[in-house]
Amino acid sequence: MTFASYYKLPAAQSDTENCVAHNGSLIPVPGRDIEVQAWYQGGVSVMDFTDAAHPFEIAYFDRGPIDSKMLVLGGDWSAYWYNGDIYGSEIARGLDVFELTPSKFLTQNEIDAAKTVRVSELNVQDQQKIEWPAQLVVAKAYVDQLERSQALPAKQIADLRAAIHGAESSHISQSSVGKLKRMASFLEKSAATAKSPADSKRLQALADLLKNPSA
Repeated sequence: MTFASYYKLPAAQSDTENCVAHNGSLIPVPGRDIEVQAWYQGGVSVMDFTDAAHPFEIAYFDRGPIDSKMLVLGGDWSAYWYNGDIYGSEIARGLDVFELTPSKFLTQNEIDAAKTVRVSELNVQDQQKIEWPAQLVVAKAYVDQLERSQALPAKQIADLRAAIHGAESSHISQSSVGKLKRMASFLEKSAATAKSPADSKRLQALADLLKNPSA
């Protein structure tokens, strides 16, 4: 049974739309648990379940009924994230291809970080392990999340962004790496006292990345 079986689709569906949670997959945003889910004629929904007790929708596509007067089979059979895009297998008309765009729920840095995860082939039933490269765009995604959850003061968020920008501008010079490593030390201390388990994991993951970022 999928996670979406426990999730109620926010949008109301008419009697002429077949709508049930079907095939979906994870979207590899570091620091968060996000799933894209197909709902037949309910369309496609992107849900954050980082807090599994309080999942919420962060993006959607609602295609509407195929026929407004009678129920016919159609809609998205599956929706899978693959190397940066979402592919929906639409029964009645073919293939839907979607690209995530920034919103108050999802930043461009988080989207770009998800795109760093590349696979040669995808089989969601294999439950492939997700691993992110130690790139600074991944660090920027963590910083956005820590700002959103107010896990760090605004001054520390600004200092982190400035240090990461400096490292990017210098192509990760020795001096910029030294500054990132010093920041990693206070992040580890903050991780030990974070108010939520999710923020503690983000702080530690960010600290680990800043100790040895790749170009």
